Amino acid sequence: MERRKFLFRSMQASALLLISGNMFASVLPMFNPIKTKKVYFHYLLFWLRKDLSEAEVKEFENFFEGLKKLPYQKNLRYGKPANSSPRSVLDNTFTYNASMEFDTLEELEAYGQLPEHLALVKKYKPFFERMLVHDTVYN
Repeated sequence: MERRKFLFRSMQASALLLISGNMFASVLPMFNPIKTKKVYFHYLLFWLRKDLSEAEVKEFENFFEGLKKLPYQKNLRYGKPANSSPRSVLDNTFTYNASMEFDTLEELEAYGQLPEHLALVKKYKPFFERMLVHDTVYN
C-alpha cells in the first residue's frame, strides 16, 4: 500500500513538473523576447537587348560573377526564367534575375557605391534595355 502511494505521488509530482514547465516555457518569451536578425535582400531583374548574340548573352553572366567577388553581399544567385506554367500573375519576360543578401541596410547601400560595383554596372549597362530592383527586409 505504501509503495502504491509513493508511485501515485511520484506520478503526480512528475505531471505537475511537466505542466508547470510547459506553462513557464510558454510565458518565457514575454520576459525575454528572442531578438530576430533582419536580413536585407537585393533582387534584380534584367531585360537584355534583343539584338545581342548568344555569346554576348552568355558574357553577361560575367557581370554576376564580378558582383560575387565584391564585399558585403552574400549568397549571390542568378538565373533565367523558369519554364513555369503560364498564369495571370506570372511575369517571365525578363532575361536574367539575381538575388543577394546583406546583413544591414548600410551594407546594401555601401555596396551600391563601391567603385568596383559602379565599374561593372558601367561595363554591362549596354547589354540591357531595362533593369528593375527590389530591396526587401525580412525579420
